[in-house]
Amino acid sequence: MDLVSVIVVNFNRVSLLRKCLRSLEAQTLAGVAWIVVDNGSSDGSAEMVEREFPQATVVRSELNLGFCGGNNLGISHARGEFVALLNNDAEAEPGWLKALLDEMHVAPKVGMVASKILVAGREDVIDKVGHGIYWDGQNRGKGSGDRDLGQFDADREALWPDGCAALYRKTMLDEIGGFDEDFFAYADDAELGLRGRTAGWLAHYAPDAVVRHQRGATMGKLNPDRIRLIERNRVWLAVLHFPWWLLVLNPFFFLMRLLAGVAAGALGEGEAGQVKGIRGKIEIALALLKADLEAIAGLPKMWRKRQAWRRRRLWSDRDVFALLRRHKMTLAELSRKLA
Repeated sequence: MDLVSVIVVNFNRVSLLRKCLRSLEAQTLAGVAWIVVDNGSSDGSAEMVEREFPQATVVRSELNLGFCGGNNLGISHARGEFVALLNNDAEAEPGWLKALLDEMHVAPKVGMVASKILVAGREDVIDKVGHGIYWDGQNRGKGSGDRDLGQFDADREALWPDGCAALYRKTMLDEIGGFDEDFFAYADDAELGLRGRTAGWLAHYAPDAVVRHQRGATMGKLNPDRIRLIERNRVWLAVLHFPWWLLVLNPFFFLMRLLAGVAAGALGEGEAGQVKGIRGKIEIALALLKADLEAIAGLPKMWRKRQAWRRRRLWSDRDVFALLRRHKMTLAELSRKLA
């Protein structure tokens, strides 16, 4: 049995996928199985993998299952003690898997390990080193946009790992389940991470596990569908896992973040500052409105999931609040910084 199963989910990104898999070929860790889940690509991605990387197992889906369904399909084929995820738009340095595994072995209750993810083409700029979160459920990569000066290397606790490049203990996934497929993509790693944390598992950060990521290559940073998924899913994340008093205050914190984003955009800062023209701003506003309507429509289902998980979790609401407070992001970090 292989020690680690690496899952790469792909949809119509054949050139990026090739670079990603070449970086897996260079890994120094032995006992690694590759599982490439192809989400119904039409660009010959699956055929390329079978032709150029025969060591990989290709799992084909006729439909685009998204990040969540694709990774769950890959996890169902994983036989290793550990499961690693690597985005098809990311390239791992040779010691990536070994560094993740070394950190996983620090303690038996470490269930997740985050990578140091840098922005491809900007070698000293951080994409994310684990995650931070705001009180309304919006979460973002920790350190995003900062120069990597080693300032985060001593902090070995992570809130959760980013699903772009992460290692999970298979026994944890077997215990708590995989990704919530209702999320489809975005904030799914946050939901899985909070489920793991509240079940008593630890999340660590391995600064030597370096990956270079083409940020936003899958959908585009300002794609309205991406904005819609991020906004909808941050509401569902809060409903599933936040203490009741944070849920009551959620509209207030959302308004504060929205106003901070508008102010940053007016100054040309942050992602809002990249939205050009009246049409672009209207598209983003409509995406946010659509997202919140979808989120509201899904509340009954999410509330049932919340109640079911609360019967299983080990943590109290106070424990959850303390974790969120330790990893809280400021409005300035969310609205003004840009990787």
